[in-house]
Amino acid sequence: MLFPLLKPAIHALDPERAHRISIEALKLAPLPSLAATDKALVSEVAGIRFPNPVGVAAGYDKDAEVPDKLLKLGFGFVEVGSITPKPQQGNPKPRLFRLSEDKAVINRMGFNNAGAAAAEERLAHRRGRGVLGINIGANKDSADRVADYVEMTRRMAPYATYLTANISSPNTPGLRALQDEDALTALLDAIMEARGADGPPVFLKVAPDLEPADIDAIARIGIDKGLGALIVSNTTISRPFLKSRDAGEAGGLSGAPLKSLALQRLRDFRSATGGALPLVGVGGIASADDAWERICAGAGLVQVYSAMVYRGPSLGRAITKGLARKLRAHGMASIAEAVGSESV
Repeated sequence: MLFPLLKPAIHALDPERAHRISIEALKLAPLPSLAATDKALVSEVAGIRFPNPVGVAAGYDKDAEVPDKLLKLGFGFVEVGSITPKPQQGNPKPRLFRLSEDKAVINRMGFNNAGAAAAEERLAHRRGRGVLGINIGANKDSADRVADYVEMTRRMAPYATYLTANISSPNTPGLRALQDEDALTALLDAIMEARGADGPPVFLKVAPDLEPADIDAIARIGIDKGLGALIVSNTTISRPFLKSRDAGEAGGLSGAPLKSLALQRLRDFRSATGGALPLVGVGGIASADDAWERICAGAGLVQVYSAMVYRGPSLGRAITKGLARKLRAHGMASIAEAVGSESV
C-alpha cells in the first residue's frame, strides 16, 4: 500500500483537512470488488449476516458519502453518521487533534453533518448491498431530543441494515444524560415504536465513562427492550497519561489510550448481560491481536476508526486476515466459537 509513503505528507496537514481529503480520495479511487471473505469469519449478530466481523465505526463517514468504497477496502460493515434531523456546523474549529506520540485522537466535532435530507438523497441512490449501519443523533439546539431520535428512526430505517442510537458523544451538552435509566427507557420505547415491527435492529452506543450501576441498568433495559446490540464504547472524557502536545484539548479521546478502558467496559457489559445481548467492541483496536482480544472478551463484532489514521486504509483487510489465522491456530471453525471464549 502507498499509505506508509504518503503518511508524512498526510500528517503534515490539519487533521480535519486530511480527513476531508481522504473522503474525496475514496470517492475517486477505482477499487475492485473484493473476493469472497473466509467463511470462518462470517458472523451473525441481531439476525444480520456480516461477511466478517470488522467494521468502520461511526464518525469517519458522517454524511454517508463513501460507505460502499469502505466496504471494498475489506470491511464487513460500515456505520455512517452521526446524522441529525437538521444540518449543523458542529463546534468551532480547531476541533480535531492528532496525538501522534500516543497513537490517539481527540475530537470535539459536535455532530457536524449535512442533515437528514442530504443523507437520504445519497442513500436513495446507493448501489451497494453491503451491511450499512446508520448512526442517528439529536441536534444540539433541539427542544425535544427524543423527538429528534424518533424522526431519524423513521427517516433512516428504510436505508439501514441496522440503526444506532448515539447517546454517548461527549461533545453535545447533556446528551449523555439520556443514558440515565428513566431517560433511556423512554427513549428506547419511542425509538422502537417509530421503527415498527418490520424495521431494522436498533443498536445503542454507550460511553466508557460509566459507573457499575449504570452498566447494570443499561444492560437490563437493553435486554428488556429487545436491542439488537450494544456498541461498547464511544470516546472517553477521562485522560490517562498522554505525551502529545495537544493532550490537554477538550473533547473525546480515542485510539490506543482508550484500549484498556474500552476492553474493561466490554467485559463489564458481557458480565452484566450474561451473553444475552450482542456486543460490538470499539476503542483502541489497531491490530488482529486487539480485535481477537475483544472478540474473546465477548464482542460479536468490532469497529475501528482512529487506528486508520496511523495504519491506513488497509487496516480492515489486515485485521480480517489476522483473525482467520487466529481461528486456525486455536482450532476453531467459526468466529462465533471465539466470542466470549475467555470466560469459558
